[in-house]
Amino acid sequence: MILVTLGTQDKPFSRLLKVIEKAIKKGVIQEKVIVQAGYTPYKSDVMEVFDLIPVDEFEKLMKDADLVISHGGVGSILSALKKGKKVIAAPRLSKYNEHTNDHQLELVTAFAKQGYLLPLKDFSKFEKIYEKSKTFKPKKYRSNHQKFLKAIEREIDDDHISWYNRMREVLSYLFFGVCTTLVNLLSFWILDKVGVNPYVNNTIAWILSVLFAYITNKFFVFEQKNTKGKTLLFEMGTFFLARIFSYFVDMLGLYVFFGLLLWNKMAVKILMNIVVIILNYLASKWIIFRKKGVK
Repeated sequence: MILVTLGTQDKPFSRLLKVIEKAIKKGVIQEKVIVQAGYTPYKSDVMEVFDLIPVDEFEKLMKDADLVISHGGVGSILSALKKGKKVIAAPRLSKYNEHTNDHQLELVTAFAKQGYLLPLKDFSKFEKIYEKSKTFKPKKYRSNHQKFLKAIEREIDDDHISWYNRMREVLSYLFFGVCTTLVNLLSFWILDKVGVNPYVNNTIAWILSVLFAYITNKFFVFEQKNTKGKTLLFEMGTFFLARIFSYFVDMLGLYVFFGLLLWNKMAVKILMNIVVIILNYLASKWIIFRKKGVK
């Protein structure tokens, strides 16, 4: 029996089912084929297709299967490897709207290089890969291969997934950085009109902008809904402390360019805010809201 699993990804992967069905109708595959299709709507008169299968039943099917044909999801692949199954893994690709990115391609490639499975990247070669699976002897999976899995995750994260996340993250940070700058400049401008001492004024504007930055960084830029084991006060305190350096940079710039060189106050504020935005992003990214593992 062959078990085909498409996981629970919310995008259809009918491309894989079509090539399997074609092989069955040509007589290349003569075994019984059971499909866990997830959110891929598919009807077939030569395969048993189910959307979601109860866990205990799925485990039994996995145990009984002679071959597992899977999408490139790490969960599906590991589930088969832990049971010592032969696996043909077909990565979902973004160009077919099967996924938001191509990290499954990198995942499947990494597993294949280690000898764990047979990769199906070119669907026109499905029959050849299927025939190869009959004599394929996969590398035995052992639970102490966690270092290997973490290395794969880091590779994917660094090369592909995190590229998207970093761009989204940076763009989000720049947007809220501009908003934080506006809070800072507006506060400074209002207090300046009132006649508050420029250095006192700068301190108050800094405190207000940091409060705004903490909230937007936490919930909208780095998207941490909890404190990762830290108390809220500790996290806020660390956030403020990390920004003290940028505060002194800001104050030093105000003193040098406005106090000594007599530049326009607002021009100096804008210049120093650009510098501070860069420093604060680095502090938030690598000190306060640093994420471990796959992002």
